[in-house]
Amino acid sequence: MAEPLKRLWKFLNTDIGDLFSAETLKDGVDSAKAVLELAKALKEQGSNVEQLAPLVGRISTLLDVLNLPLVQVVGAGLPFVSSATGFLKLYLEKSQQELTLAQCTALVSQGAYLESLQALLSLPENRVWLEQISQTPASAPVEKQIVKLGEWQLDEEQAKKAVVCFHESQLAENFNQILMTRLQDAGVGASKANILTQRIAWNTTRYINQAIASQAAQVEPLAELYRTGGRELLEKYQSLDSYLEEQIATKPLEKVFAEEFTFQDIYVPLKVKPADDNGDVAQQVEVLGLETWAKAMLNESQKQDRVMFIQGGPGRGKSVFCRMFADWVRQQLHPVWTPVLIRLRDIRTFEKNFEATLQAAVKANFARDNRWLYDRNTRFLFLLDGFDELLMERRSSEGLKEFLLQVGQFQRDCQQSPEMGHRVLITGRSLALQSIERLMPPNLERVEIQLMDEELQQQWLSKWEVQVGTDKTRAFEQFLQDKHCPQRVRELAQEPLLLYLLAAMHRDDEFKRRQKAEGRGQKVNTGTSSGSLQGESIVGIFKGADSTTAKILIYQRTLDWVLTKQRPQWLNRELTEQDTEDLRRILTEAGLCVVQSGGECASVRMIETRLKGDNTVKELLEEARENLKDNPLRNALAAFYLQAATGGKEGAVEFAHKSFGEFLCAERLKESLENWTEPGRRGRGFNLPEEQLHWEIYDLLGYGGLTPEIVEYLMALLTAIPEGATESEFRPVKLFQRLEDFYLRWCEGEFIDLAEETLAQKKTRQLQKQGIQLGQRQVDVYTGLNVMILLLELHRYALSRNELKDKIIFYPCGEYGTEGFDKTRLLHIISYSDCIGIDGFLRKIGEFLSHIKLIGANLSHIKLIGANLSGADLSDANLRNIDLSGANLSGANLSGTDLSDAKLSVANLSGTDLSDAKLSVADLSGANLRDTDLSGADFSGANLRDTDLSGADFSGANLRDTDLSGADFSGANLRNTDLRFADLSYAKLIGTDLRDADFIETNLTRANFSGSDLSCADLNCANLSFANFSNACLRDTDFTGIIWNEYTQWENILGWETAVNVPEELWTLWNNNPNLG
Repeated sequence: MAEPLKRLWKFLNTDIGDLFSAETLKDGVDSAKAVLELAKALKEQGSNVEQLAPLVGRISTLLDVLNLPLVQVVGAGLPFVSSATGFLKLYLEKSQQELTLAQCTALVSQGAYLESLQALLSLPENRVWLEQISQTPASAPVEKQIVKLGEWQLDEEQAKKAVVCFHESQLAENFNQILMTRLQDAGVGASKANILTQRIAWNTTRYINQAIASQAAQVEPLAELYRTGGRELLEKYQSLDSYLEEQIATKPLEKVFAEEFTFQDIYVPLKVKPADDNGDVAQQVEVLGLETWAKAMLNESQKQDRVMFIQGGPGRGKSVFCRMFADWVRQQLHPVWTPVLIRLRDIRTFEKNFEATLQAAVKANFARDNRWLYDRNTRFLFLLDGFDELLMERRSSEGLKEFLLQVGQFQRDCQQSPEMGHRVLITGRSLALQSIERLMPPNLERVEIQLMDEELQQQWLSKWEVQVGTDKTRAFEQFLQDKHCPQRVRELAQEPLLLYLLAAMHRDDEFKRRQKAEGRGQKVNTGTSSGSLQGESIVGIFKGADSTTAKILIYQRTLDWVLTKQRPQWLNRELTEQDTEDLRRILTEAGLCVVQSGGECASVRMIETRLKGDNTVKELLEEARENLKDNPLRNALAAFYLQAATGGKEGAVEFAHKSFGEFLCAERLKESLENWTEPGRRGRGFNLPEEQLHWEIYDLLGYGGLTPEIVEYLMALLTAIPEGATESEFRPVKLFQRLEDFYLRWCEGEFIDLAEETLAQKKTRQLQKQGIQLGQRQVDVYTGLNVMILLLELHRYALSRNELKDKIIFYPCGEYGTEGFDKTRLLHIISYSDCIGIDGFLRKIGEFLSHIKLIGANLSHIKLIGANLSGADLSDANLRNIDLSGANLSGANLSGTDLSDAKLSVANLSGTDLSDAKLSVADLSGANLRDTDLSGADFSGANLRDTDLSGADFSGANLRDTDLSGADFSGANLRNTDLRFADLSYAKLIGTDLRDADFIETNLTRANFSGSDLSCADLNCANLSFANFSNACLRDTDFTGIIWNEYTQWENILGWETAVNVPEELWTLWNNNPNLG
């Protein structure tokens, strides 16, 4: 039976009021004060009837207290939940009657709601604005609304809903309306008032459960609720509070690398631009604030099925954003949204079910229950940081694609299930998506982090100034603005990580210069000239450097800077040049170990093992052991931007930023590649024997695959000339010869087919001792593919150098027409690569295939979706049934190639030579064929729907029975082309050369021929309905049996007088039209 909320107060007043005459209710403020006095009396005197009875009669509900200024309500600090449960106890003692669930809920929910309000508004971040808003009581209209609440009736069914999920109940809706009005009445903006109200309503459930727990023994309806899960709910809330305080609130307060300041001290919000489904960013689109976008996405009701997908290059601030935004959500939106931050590199096992993966990753008590994601009172925002880290793990086949598909489906499930409603935000490097762009889930809302503009740089410098002082900040700012500062350095300073590194090095160099000057008794100039001198010295370092080289110089200077900065804590003496080299050796080995371990972390034991053979390093570590009385390697690593790994990986370390590990791994590889070509005695042969070379190749490259970032660093390091030297130690021709020899022998199975222990087996045992689970075949495949990557890089490097381009040419299948040519060699490699997972070749090498030479090769029936084959030479190759969907073939040579039945949808073929190629029944829908040479090509039966063919040369091509609907031929050459029976409906043929083209029985409905040349073309039986021939040339064109209608456009056509077999009705129309040319 439903009863008004104030009925309970009448019960209490009737039963207790016989002892006293209740005072008359005067106004809202009076009733509000009565609530405070009542709560205070219960707190101080307990169930004292004489004290409570007069107060009970003066209120209608506990929410009467909202008539007071809000700061007074919060400042009172009274336990409203305890007051409500105290009333329950009082009633039971005096009446000896059981209360109904509706009566219990009516009272408890009011106390819980007010307790939630008091808790939220008491937070430090809310105190400032709370004291700034109106300090007056509620206005008359609000007072009436509060009084009216007492008339609302609550029945048993509504009471159950309120207890199960308060924020979705009618009771919450009524309370929220009053609180929203009261907050705005006090001067709070509508948006902020709405967020505060929602947070208070969501958090009320926990206080209801507190009340249930405290009175379960005395009140039967509450006892029943407690028995059915009350204890578990309390434990869950305690676990959530602990997680938020320990795992989220601490993240912004962690120190930046080895600095004394925190991420919070120097963080500035970043900017983004929307990206389309292919990851492309429209440059004309206005930039958005990343945090603004993320907040809007959380609140946008129409996008609750969309995954928030943030992509960006290394060092762009993705991880720092995650930690800062997670804490902002904790402070400003919890419990409406509860942030859960997960570094994807920390997940050791990916389950088939994404919910199970989340449960394993969170590792907190609140996630132990298998139904933890189905609690309507808790809505999570999962921040998944670093999807590119998944590529570094030995996951199941196509691990990243499968993972993203799971995430997409999970988000759709959350949108469709009223019990879930969670959101997912995921970040990572966009380069990791190249081979799977077309296979990504369709419900990704993608943005890309932009470089820091001048406004953001100034914000960052303002924060930097607080940490290092005005003089040093201005000096650094002047360096960046100096006309001598290389443009590449200015560009790199737009990336958050590199901006910090430049600023920190500039700061510490300035400090050292000042120290030296003071030591000599010189006066130190802290003004502008100091910054200018400093700027000139740094400008000299970067002079002539391209982007990659400039980045490497920054990392190298950072390494020198860190080595110098940390020496007192480690060896307690000046470092010699040899010490510095030994320390570099330790760090580069650590970089290699981290990359070989999956790109995230490496065990200290693994690093120690790899350093055992280096005697000078061993001596340095022994000296450090005596000084530190501790594990010297662990301390060395801790000093140089490495830190203890998280996620339960005991005895492991990881680089504070992934880019450091990649750079140091490249340094380590460079050292070995130079050693491999070091000349032997008297310049004969090589210093490193062939047998040792083969082992080192397996040792360094027998792991999960070189990344584009590592390869980019490596090639720049190899080709750079060291300071003080006249040339580099890079011997590209010799290196190519040694690697090519290894490649050819690997292709023949020479290293894996031995009866005795193989090099792959030796490497496998080494890795497995370090907990890296790879089999012999996987090690062998990775070694061969990584050697291929190096050979391809050397091949590309030589193309731009006249002295090398004839000496370094990599033919994966051998040179066409020679004895060493094997047309199926690469086909076999691709099949063998499935040992590391389906499409293993594509995933590991697909983005390194540009300018590859595969003349005459057989690659039929393979899958190279999204591969980068730009500039490749595939002439005369057999590519029948190949899947090149979404691949980049721009500028490639495909002349004479057999692409019958090939899949080339959405591929980029711009500028490609497809002359005389066979493309019958191929799928080229949506492909880019701009400016392509298609002369003599056979497209019979092919699908070119919505293809961009502008500027292409189709002269002599066969397009018979081809689907060209919606294709763009603007400016193309289709002279003498066979287009019989083709579908050209909606095609754009503006300004196209169609002389002598054959359009017999072709569908040309709604095609646009404006400005095209159709001289001598054959339109026999073609359908021209709705077509546009404005300004077209129809000289000697054959119109036998055409189909046309009144909507076919003929304005300003030229040469119509010489057209042949024109239907009489159409001829009459032309002849009487004065607008014809």
